[in-house]
Amino acid sequence: MKKTIIEVRDLKKDFHVGDITVHALRGINLEIKEGEFVAIMGTSGSGKSTMLNVLGCLDKPTSGSYLLDGVSMAELSRNELAGLRNIKLGFVFQSYNLLPRTTALENVELPLFYNSKVKPKERKERAIAALEAVGLVDRMHHMPNQMSGGQQQRVAIARSLVNDPVVILADEATGNLDTRTSYEIMALLQDLNSKGKTIVFVTHEPDIAKFMTREVVFRDGHIIREGMVTDRHNAAELLKTLPAEEVV
Repeated sequence: MKKTIIEVRDLKKDFHVGDITVHALRGINLEIKEGEFVAIMGTSGSGKSTMLNVLGCLDKPTSGSYLLDGVSMAELSRNELAGLRNIKLGFVFQSYNLLPRTTALENVELPLFYNSKVKPKERKERAIAALEAVGLVDRMHHMPNQMSGGQQQRVAIARSLVNDPVVILADEATGNLDTRTSYEIMALLQDLNSKGKTIVFVTHEPDIAKFMTREVVFRDGHIIREGMVTDRHNAAELLKTLPAEEVV
């Protein structure tokens, strides 16, 4: 039986705007097993981004419980949460969030600077290995402005992998990319998932969700539907169907 990586019970999150209380999450129950590739879907204001922030330990719920890899987040201090976030979680964002005057290698090394157990030599070796995993080791000394959007997102994925997290959280990670580059990123994530990596991917695009194994659909702070993805798309195969003139 596969290990439970994420376990959420009766999770609620309220925001106070003046005298108004906004109920962003209204009693969410969710389990994600090791090796799943889960799409969290919904329109703007549905609660999916708030959910990702809670799962990423960037925000605390108003009530309810959240266990990450068997550890209750409610029991941890801010510093403990930051430490756990760095070790257990990898993040990939729509806007890449790379340091502009820093090479690809240095960007990937960054999370390891906060891990005192990793020495400089190992830090570099692990960063190079992560860049190799995303097919960008030949760009390790390039700055972000010397790379395409797809290459920058690959660097961001390498950075999310470098600490060998239990789960990768991706927030609209193909939102700034064209069709071919989106397929390339999804092919990379599908490959990582096939090797056992657990991935949670927030998207509002049904076509992107078709690359994943399970869909969880949010509306008005509730989960309104969840289930396995039928007719799952293979990104590597779809890449072969794109017209040759689109090749960059």
